[in-house]
Amino acid sequence: MAEKVVLGLSGGVDSAVAARLLVEAGYTVYGHWLDIGLGGREAAEEVAESIGIPFSAGDIRQELETEVMAPFQRDYLAGRTPLPCARCNPTVKFPALFRRAEEVGAQFVATGHYARIRQTEHGPALCRGAHTNDQAYMLARLPRQWLGRLLFPIGGYEKTQVRELARGYGIPVADKPDSMEICFVPDQDYARFIEENSGKKIPEGNFVTTDGKIVGRHRGITHYTVGQRKGLNLSMGKPVFVLEIRPETNEVVIGDGTEVYADRLICSDLNFMSVPDFPDDFPVVAKIRYNHRGTKAHVRRIDADRAEVIFEEPVRAVTPGQAVVFYDGEYVAGGGTIIK
Repeated sequence: MAEKVVLGLSGGVDSAVAARLLVEAGYTVYGHWLDIGLGGREAAEEVAESIGIPFSAGDIRQELETEVMAPFQRDYLAGRTPLPCARCNPTVKFPALFRRAEEVGAQFVATGHYARIRQTEHGPALCRGAHTNDQAYMLARLPRQWLGRLLFPIGGYEKTQVRELARGYGIPVADKPDSMEICFVPDQDYARFIEENSGKKIPEGNFVTTDGKIVGRHRGITHYTVGQRKGLNLSMGKPVFVLEIRPETNEVVIGDGTEVYADRLICSDLNFMSVPDFPDDFPVVAKIRYNHRGTKAHVRRIDADRAEVIFEEPVRAVTPGQAVVFYDGEYVAGGGTIIK
């Protein structure tokens, strides 16, 4: 009897090809679309029909509001730059897929992420995608105990190959553009979203240098993130960048290109994946944002839920609220949330 798998079907090309590959591998595939209140069901349903798999939908709007959208607002108001997709995966998206798996008696859950699962001496481990599309970074907060039930069918492919497969299969979304924005802020206007949903008017404040000199006025701290250069509207005679956001004084600290680099960071909310714990002075390649190539570093535990990451070379724009993910070769050793 074929093994059952519930696949998160978004209506995009990646999950569509993942579904078709699973069918070809002999699985009984159940396509499950997650409703966040912004439409898209028709595309997902059309994909399911074209592949010939059953389709269902699950409403995750309340969970998204509680677990992702509300913390997103709190983080920005506290001067942090959150990573909502990385938070959504372990708290909303994958739990919803596992619930559907229980309903249909499926052992496995699958998505269209560019990541892989490999066996190690410690059990199943999360690995980066085989090519340039590495989405393991966004999955580094998943609990280790889920890994043995996860399938990532396109993890060994490049994006161009996935689109070629989709065209060959006759999948209707083969050339659909990728969605790059945060799903619940489709216009990317985070500051407006936060004001409208928090009911708080974000006040203007001062741009200051590291020595406290006031050099201009900012539009409100939710408009800025560490490392930002564009949109500051400051005439300093040289390029300047956001170095720090201080909600307690409503200040945005700016400085030049040399000041935006750091040689270490502190992270919390530690999650262990391919290792059961971080050995003392653990050598890794650390990524501090999704599009960061990674930098060699050493991880040192501070206490049960915090670690210090010391980089072999300074890195640009260490941003509180973002994820830091530790790679041990191709494996995701674990990660945490940057706090400073």
